[in-house]
Amino acid sequence: MFGARSGGEDTFDDPGAFVPAHLPEPGPFLEGSDVLTGEAHLAVHEVARDVFEERTVYDMTFGYNLARLNRDRRHPDAGFRYAEETGERNVLRAAFTPTTPFCPQTDTLTVGAFRAWNGLGDRHGYDLVRVRAAPSHHRSDAINRRLEALEVEHRETGTVADGDGGSAAVDSSG
Repeated sequence: MFGARSGGEDTFDDPGAFVPAHLPEPGPFLEGSDVLTGEAHLAVHEVARDVFEERTVYDMTFGYNLARLNRDRRHPDAGFRYAEETGERNVLRAAFTPTTPFCPQTDTLTVGAFRAWNGLGDRHGYDLVRVRAAPSHHRSDAINRRLEALEVEHRETGTVADGDGGSAAVDSSG
């Protein structure tokens, strides 16, 4: 469950604390949207933790649920930032900044995050959660094109590919 292979609990911010100095800058994907801070960020991130736990979106380097990266003081410029799109659509944007520009797991982690968020649409109030890798990653363009294609498929079919060639219906009414 939320255990880390290295680093004790003193290595992590408290779960209920919003510590901007320990989070990545929002970045270009969130520009023009309402960036979540404080309690709003924490509430969305708690849902991220739950859906990542259920869908086992784990960072294998650190041995923990990917959402825990936001609380890891050893990596203050890594993790997720969120924004709600302005306008009529009910869309959340999630920008992921990996710990290094060459993180080999970024593709897997962002696709896993997209599938977790959108495959469990009944867990949050968004019609779509758009996920992108930060431009600091050396393969962000290719990874983000893949994520865009997953978005298109999700909008057209109402399903999320499960990674095994199948798909799961999505209930985004909740």
